[in-house]
Amino acid sequence: MKKTITFLPLIFSFLVQAQGLISNVPNRNTTSLNGVWNYIVDPYETGYYSFHHDEYDKQAKPSNGAYFNNYHAVNKQELVEYDFDKSPKINIPGDWTSQVPELKYYEGNVWFKKSFDYNLAAKKRLFLYLGAINYKADVYLNSKKLGRHEGGFTPFNYEVTSIVKPKDNYLVIKVDNTRHKEDVPTLNTDWWNYGGITRDVTLIKEEASFIEDYNIQLKKNNAALLSGFIKINNPDATQNQVSISIPELKINYKGKIGADGILNFEIPAKKISYWSPENPKLYDVTIDYNGQKLKDNIGFRTIETKEDKILLNGKPIFLRGISIHEENAKGGRANSEEDALRLLNWAKELGCNYVRLAHYPHNENIIRTADKMGLMVWEEIPVYWTVEFTNKSTYQNAEDQLTAAITRDKNRACIIIWSMANETPISEARNNFIKSLVDHTKSLDNTRLISAALLTQSGDGFGTINDAIGEYLDIISFNQYLGWYGGNLEDAEKIVWKTKYNKPVIVSEFGGDAKQGFHGEKNERWTEEFQEYLYIQNLKMIEKIPHLSGLSPWILVDFRSPRRLLPGIQDEYNRKGLISNDGAKKKAFYIMQSWYEKKKKE
Repeated sequence: MKKTITFLPLIFSFLVQAQGLISNVPNRNTTSLNGVWNYIVDPYETGYYSFHHDEYDKQAKPSNGAYFNNYHAVNKQELVEYDFDKSPKINIPGDWTSQVPELKYYEGNVWFKKSFDYNLAAKKRLFLYLGAINYKADVYLNSKKLGRHEGGFTPFNYEVTSIVKPKDNYLVIKVDNTRHKEDVPTLNTDWWNYGGITRDVTLIKEEASFIEDYNIQLKKNNAALLSGFIKINNPDATQNQVSISIPELKINYKGKIGADGILNFEIPAKKISYWSPENPKLYDVTIDYNGQKLKDNIGFRTIETKEDKILLNGKPIFLRGISIHEENAKGGRANSEEDALRLLNWAKELGCNYVRLAHYPHNENIIRTADKMGLMVWEEIPVYWTVEFTNKSTYQNAEDQLTAAITRDKNRACIIIWSMANETPISEARNNFIKSLVDHTKSLDNTRLISAALLTQSGDGFGTINDAIGEYLDIISFNQYLGWYGGNLEDAEKIVWKTKYNKPVIVSEFGGDAKQGFHGEKNERWTEEFQEYLYIQNLKMIEKIPHLSGLSPWILVDFRSPRRLLPGIQDEYNRKGLISNDGAKKKAFYIMQSWYEKKKKE
């Protein structure tokens, strides 16, 4: 008699526990798994559901790390309806949207496979670190499920010490970029839903006990005191001493970790050269635990507000900014140092001392590059438009993404603002959602400013900033699109803005579309002349906004968006960039550049 056994997803008996996020990966002992991977498109999730086997042979193993439908007949003959090694290849990190023309609009499941050898020495530990996968990822190594991660722009890692073998390892990742209303972001966005393994895949080798995470920054309200923590993974009871060395500051601090593996510290510091756009000073820092030395380059600066001023190192500063999306010159996800330099050099040429990285945490390359170049950074999570503010799992998802972003980037001096959201409609549920995120952020990092890109009320001749969530923010930021989504550009300088908050104000977005090379009259939409005039008039209005402390026009470069469909003009690009997707500067670029040059001299 034949017996049919139905196996639930992937029939794996071993699930590795998720690990705390490891920070400062670029300075650890790593092996890259970037490069060419095989992939299988699986719109029906054939490789995930409904595994049916007649007289299933528990000893039989699918070949080449495969997970698709396998049928073992009574005579033990095997039917395998897939072959990873003969399947197409794709570059990782990268997205399928820009690499595979047939998948330009595809939203669904794609399986990826990478084979590798790794000879792990005795008493060492190994972790798999994934920089970002959009959007849901199920991760398997050698037929064992490591776990599932949700969120398209944040890193995660798993320990694989007991799974990796010297030869013929196969890493398989199922990626699903399908949008859902309960996700963060939700169904509706104004950027391309790039699917794939979009950032580095890395193996990290560590000792049995190692430095997992740390924070070394200036203590809030004390510019002469370094404070923070060091967290040891699996602390060794016989080795509880940790040292912090900063030679240029003549610091050689030693302390003992607690039973929980954490050392909290405060270290007096003299004659610090504070990080700033004019002086992006980074100090060589070494943390030593049990002979393990972890190095970093860290800048020290203070950022705070006093009434309606932003103070960097105790001095008022105006944020000359621009908004940036994470997209490369070819219209795919930007992930390399070259991509970062390309975007940030344009920002510097524009006259910026600050960039808003919208609308999600960008890759670590651009954060570290900004640190070196002296560009202050606004970092944001994708609580964008209308997420499900009453859904507890949606909130937890947002909080998890915020935690990962702060864990990864908290030692980068360039980051001055954590942003909670963008253009969220006002409601009590939304207020509670954002307020909880603010509280969580302060529990992780109280040294930076907190903001969110808000909506405003406007009418004939006035604009009002009165969002109740502003009470909990350090900076009042708002988006406005006078002349593009309503309003009369001719009367821009007559508009009066009002706010009930005596806090710094940032215009986090303004702008309008233009097709580079398309010319006409200044009242003709889509022309460079119209965008140029829009910038001239908006800046006349913006100069009169009370408590103005900065702005970040929308946006540096044209970017892909499936919402933007006008043939011959948009062609699936949002054309609000000051630079075209081909790298050509539009006339409005020079208007903004000139305004920033004047502002710099004030």
